Amino acid sequence: MKMPFHLPGRRPAEPVGVPDKKAATMLSAIAFSGEARWSGRSYAALAREGFMKNPVAHRAVRLIAEAAGAMPWQLFDNGTLVSDHPLLSLLKRPNRRMCGADFLEALFGALLLSGNAYVEPIVLSGDLRELHLLRPDRIRVIEGRDGWPEAYEYRTGNHVTRFAADGEGLTLLHMRLFHPLDDQTGFSPLAAAQMALDLHNAASVWNKALLDNSARPSGALVYQPKDGGNLTEEQYERLKQELEEGYSGPVRAGRPLLLEGGLDWKAMGLTPRDMDFTEARNGAARDIALSIGVPPMMLGIPGDNTYSNYQEANRAFYRLTVLPLIARTAASLTAWLEPAYGAGLKLEPDLDQVPALAAERDALWARVGSAEFLTDDEKREAVGY
Repeated sequence: MKMPFHLPGRRPAEPVGVPDKKAATMLSAIAFSGEARWSGRSYAALAREGFMKNPVAHRAVRLIAEAAGAMPWQLFDNGTLVSDHPLLSLLKRPNRRMCGADFLEALFGALLLSGNAYVEPIVLSGDLRELHLLRPDRIRVIEGRDGWPEAYEYRTGNHVTRFAADGEGLTLLHMRLFHPLDDQTGFSPLAAAQMALDLHNAASVWNKALLDNSARPSGALVYQPKDGGNLTEEQYERLKQELEEGYSGPVRAGRPLLLEGGLDWKAMGLTPRDMDFTEARNGAARDIALSIGVPPMMLGIPGDNTYSNYQEANRAFYRLTVLPLIARTAASLTAWLEPAYGAGLKLEPDLDQVPALAAERDALWARVGSAEFLTDDEKREAVGY
């Protein structure tokens, strides 16, 4: 009978004509290996598989975090624009190790990867001196009897710091994105693209493996003895060693294979449709960009014609992704810092200094300037002054 011989493989059954239990086990494993395996949705898993391993997710997160972190701020005190204030100085230099852009970029990065961001205030002699970011994966939310957060525990090694959720003065700031199934923590936008992340990474690994194997699929050696016997242990080991040393890898690709003793090579070919991983990777990349809010055109992903040009995509990126994130951050910081600086303060982004929105500002100025029915004060108010 014909007995398949796979490399790297299992030893064939010793008795001739008796079904090989190991082969049956192998065939059973092949039959049930179609179940997909997905990476986790924890902060560490998304950071490793997404931000640190996937170029699309890495670039998308960096685009949002850098754009939002570089946004200039303006402060209003009871409706009056303020140019010199301790809060503005604090935002420019939150702590000794970070400038304002670094601090905000890390804050938005944590918010996108975990759905949560935690800011610790440092108060000395009644004055707010510094702001520090805490890693989301080191925070544990402690619920009270009523189900609301009672405290937060921050663990670094064996050291645990406890922060009260409510109290007098400034407490730990917890910013989170909407989570439909959790009342205490947020949901990461990148977690919604978990399947696309795994698909994109797996396609890259598969293509690399094909290149290492001279861009050819593997095959199988079929043992067809004339006398009905099987390969001995010595023949099996010698054949496996010769194949690994003489015919494996891209350098040895194309070498003629010398077969003897009833061995026949059967190539396992894949159709062009099966090997078209490029479109699968592009589709997964579009899903990743869609989940996090970056137009695929800005990431260089082909096949996306949603926007007519790059400038339109850039404006949509700011209007639909960056500015809503900035607005919710400004509102959270304003409400949180009220005990330190008093009521009446309001943080807002200075949109006049965003180059991507310059065309919209020019159009607004032109419309307001041509409105003869408005007074000068009404025009100033219409453009944000």
